[in-house]
Amino acid sequence: MNFLELLDGAEYVAQQGNPAIAGLDYDSRRVKPGWCFVAMRGGSADGNEYIDAALQAGAVAVVSDSLPPRPDVPWAQVQHGRRALARLSANFYGRPAELLFITGITGTNGKTTTSFLLNAMLRAAGRKVALVGTVEYRIEDEVYPAPHTTPEPLELNQFFARSLAAGCTEAVMEVSSHALQQQRVYGVPFDVAIFTNLTRDHLDYHGTMEEYFASKAILFQGSGTEPPRAAVINIEDDYGKRLIKFCKKQQEVITYGVDSGDFHAKDLNITSTGTRFQLVTPAGELEIWSPLLGRVNVFNVVSAAAAAYARNIEPRAIIDGVYQLNRVAGRFERVDAGQPFTVIVDYAHSDDALRNLTAAARDFLAQRGGAGRIITVFGCGGDRDRSKRPLMGEAAGAGSDFVILTSDNPRSENPLDIMNDALPGLQRSGTRYTLEPDRRQAIALAITEAQPGDIVLIAGKGHEKIQVTSSGTVPFDDIEEARKALQAAGYGAAEADPAKS
Repeated sequence: MNFLELLDGAEYVAQQGNPAIAGLDYDSRRVKPGWCFVAMRGGSADGNEYIDAALQAGAVAVVSDSLPPRPDVPWAQVQHGRRALARLSANFYGRPAELLFITGITGTNGKTTTSFLLNAMLRAAGRKVALVGTVEYRIEDEVYPAPHTTPEPLELNQFFARSLAAGCTEAVMEVSSHALQQQRVYGVPFDVAIFTNLTRDHLDYHGTMEEYFASKAILFQGSGTEPPRAAVINIEDDYGKRLIKFCKKQQEVITYGVDSGDFHAKDLNITSTGTRFQLVTPAGELEIWSPLLGRVNVFNVVSAAAAAYARNIEPRAIIDGVYQLNRVAGRFERVDAGQPFTVIVDYAHSDDALRNLTAAARDFLAQRGGAGRIITVFGCGGDRDRSKRPLMGEAAGAGSDFVILTSDNPRSENPLDIMNDALPGLQRSGTRYTLEPDRRQAIALAITEAQPGDIVLIAGKGHEKIQVTSSGTVPFDDIEEARKALQAAGYGAAEADPAKS
């Protein structure tokens, strides 16, 4: 491929030279001889500062979003660096996204579980599927680490190209608000888009809820493409209702909810081992049994089923896909060592997610019957929206009988300062609480405090395997720490098979 072919559609304002291009990258440390270097401004660094390093590494062409062309090297000046990277990456890898049927999922909560459910339904229908999300990337049965919920355009196109080579025809993607705002999915043609909900989160980045909503809405407008063919939207969310009005002007809209919508549930029965309900669809009713617990997972099942319907998946595959998914890493995940109380690890890290988590735990206790308390361990992330911290404290307290306020990922902040921000809300709830900044000790304390029939919720980190502190990143796994605490308390060391728990 030559430079001009690579630049096709890249909105360049100046260009010179046309060498053969053997590869491309936006990280000068990865550039190889014969490659093109894309120099773009990022949130914490400016790739334009590394142009000379890329040239020394053997780059034969440069694309920049900031600097005018240099006479000594083939060059293109573009209006938007990441958008250009998206076009160049797509061109170099044969525009793989255009050869897949892609479903994008956005919203504050529920993206990961919905993506796993839809993946299971598509595979139950015999389709080969690629998955991109917070927990992992997946090409059929091959699993890859997920450094970001939504990768940069270069890595995304590389992933799509590998997916096509493996025979995939479908892709399911979590699409973050950051990725939409930064145009990481520019040029990706989504066939179906799902909106789960919108609650307070990421305001450290977006500033206001309106800006946050506007970023989410980009998925339904199309970014360098036509809008998605079908929009699957939560009709029981206030922002979802606003989005429905917009989308009805330009695409097919499928609504969903627990109690209302084109797809909804009836005869709902949440037990301590799973959830059963009748799924009402435009084509009739389906009897659903899901091993996933809680009302929040009913939303996830119904939204995934609506998207599967939009992808022409037969009812039997929808039923089978739901039945086969017995766990999602770090999402209401049990840790079972034979103890007489329940331990749950969950990713909940916003006030709305904590309310959903404690409500699901309360349903769990009610269905099981007998006495039982909710003991919640939670913290707030550092270098993020401080205004949500007291809201999280109040939500955790309101839904729990005892709260242990601890550290999450403090990043550059002092964990005690973060805890002090959350404390006023926790105190307003009137719930009994204690403070323990050491997360490992907080988990151990919750295990020690638990009595037969109780449920311990360890919230905030879910599937994460690290903790980010001011002194660096250290290994930390809530599930493993809970397991160790249970063993120290005298319970079995081995976790039960989650499919049987």
